[in-house]
Amino acid sequence: MAIIPKAAAEKIFKKAGAERISADAKDALVAYLEAEGIAAAEKAIKMAAVAKRKTVKAVDVELATE
Repeated sequence: MAIIPKAAAEKIFKKAGAERISADAKDALVAYLEAEGIAAAEKAIKMAAVAKRKTVKAVDVELATE
């Protein structure tokens, strides 16, 4: 089951200017966003650990996504 809803992917496509979006395109964008999001979250968790914190902060996410 996806973490990000397909409706969110559709909104992203619409905001980017798409008029029509196939279900496969929504699925592909959701899969990409989830994979990238999980990778960024894992890096941010490591950043927090290096700073000897259990709490992940915005700065950790910013550093992880540079």
